[in-house]
Amino acid sequence: MKIGQKPELPGALAQTGLAKQAKSPASAAEGAVKDAAAVSTAGVPVTVSTAARALDQTTRSTGDFDASKVKAVRSAIEKGTFSVDAEAIADKMLSNAQEILARSRG
Repeated sequence: MKIGQKPELPGALAQTGLAKQAKSPASAAEGAVKDAAAVSTAGVPVTVSTAARALDQTTRSTGDFDASKVKAVRSAIEKGTFSVDAEAIADKMLSNAQEILARSRG
């Protein structure tokens, strides 16, 4: 659907299953299953961008985090000895905000 184009209401209701839900609760459940089957067999081609592929779990390296550091932090939290450096967090937040603003301007 394009911007400014009005959808055809009877077709839109049939696609979402709203027309079937209005008939009865039992037929609404059956209609939802039929609608899901119709969507999955529609055969609409899908392409995945390279940016989306980069987010794929299988392409990530296994060294995304340091397991020993996570274990040490978890242990410190359990013992009650973990301390938060508020100044370091504030500095990092300001740095990230400046980076985001620089990207949006440029």
